[in-house]
Amino acid sequence: MTDTLLEVRNLKKYFKTRRGMLHAVDDVSFNIDRGKTLGVVGESGCGKSTTGRAILRLLEPTAGSILFEGKDLARLNPRELREARKDLQIIFQDPFASLNPRKTVSQTIMEPMIIHGIGEDNNARMERVLEIMGIVGLAERFVNTYPHELDGGRRQRIGIARALALGPKFVVCDEPVSALDVSIQAQILNLMKELQTRLGLTYMFITHDLSVVNHFSDDIAVMYLGKIIEMAPSDQLFATPMHPYTQALLSAIPVPDIHHKNERIILRGEITSPIEPKPICRFANRCNYAFDRCLASEPPLIEVRPRHFVACFLHDQPMSETVNVTLEEPLPDAVVETELVVEQLTDPAPEA
Repeated sequence: MTDTLLEVRNLKKYFKTRRGMLHAVDDVSFNIDRGKTLGVVGESGCGKSTTGRAILRLLEPTAGSILFEGKDLARLNPRELREARKDLQIIFQDPFASLNPRKTVSQTIMEPMIIHGIGEDNNARMERVLEIMGIVGLAERFVNTYPHELDGGRRQRIGIARALALGPKFVVCDEPVSALDVSIQAQILNLMKELQTRLGLTYMFITHDLSVVNHFSDDIAVMYLGKIIEMAPSDQLFATPMHPYTQALLSAIPVPDIHHKNERIILRGEITSPIEPKPICRFANRCNYAFDRCLASEPPLIEVRPRHFVACFLHDQPMSETVNVTLEEPLPDAVVETELVVEQLTDPAPEA
């Protein structure tokens, strides 16, 4: 029996613009089991970070429920939310921008303890600071160091240490390694994986790096223009991607083999505007297999295989009624052609 820690249902986050409401996150639903990692991928602007911040209520949700251990975070008053934040933390993308340049390492890690009244006095809190620094691999000699005196990897370790200061259960990792060198990325990812095993943490891991998310996540959700269009266990998603957008993303992963010819899927057409979008498939303008139905209604996210969900009319039969689907003939090339560019980072071969 699964132990669900976080249950998100019909989450929406809209922003008001001069042209109308921008649907940054639109009717997103998923579960994360305790001690597991949900990877969230998609191109820039698809709503990944906004989803994570709305869950933590760093951005106020427009609608939907966020059940954390049975409590709806979206309905908590300010006092209740402050108490709940002990269990909910975030690791930001840019370790330098997320740290106060006027605070030392110890002051940064200690700050959340002071805010929440943890520890009898500063001496007790300092003991906890040194303990956490040891856990994340920061030497004690950096205790009075300022962020500008450290490299990117150590700065991100400070961000991780700050997130761990209150002993959280759930951590949103908002592209925590994208601003770091490849060699440092591996160190931080290994540290996060070790902390998850050691402390029983649950992660929502937001990233552009598909190679990393495959190895780091238990389940993966693919987002496009505010919607989850496919969600499945990591191995299953990479082995049998079902949505045309997911297939295009995976085709962009470079293969470190000179004898392997990677068949790149090029996406053509205009990206649909997220401002007051029509109730149709948002990927239809760029899909090679779009047909009339895609431009008439919006495909729901349904389970077509055990734990494999997809929002596509090519696979619109529920799991109990799954049939073999023959793809329609691709549409003619659109006048405007846009290539999908996905940032990929691969670890270099170790030096001899």
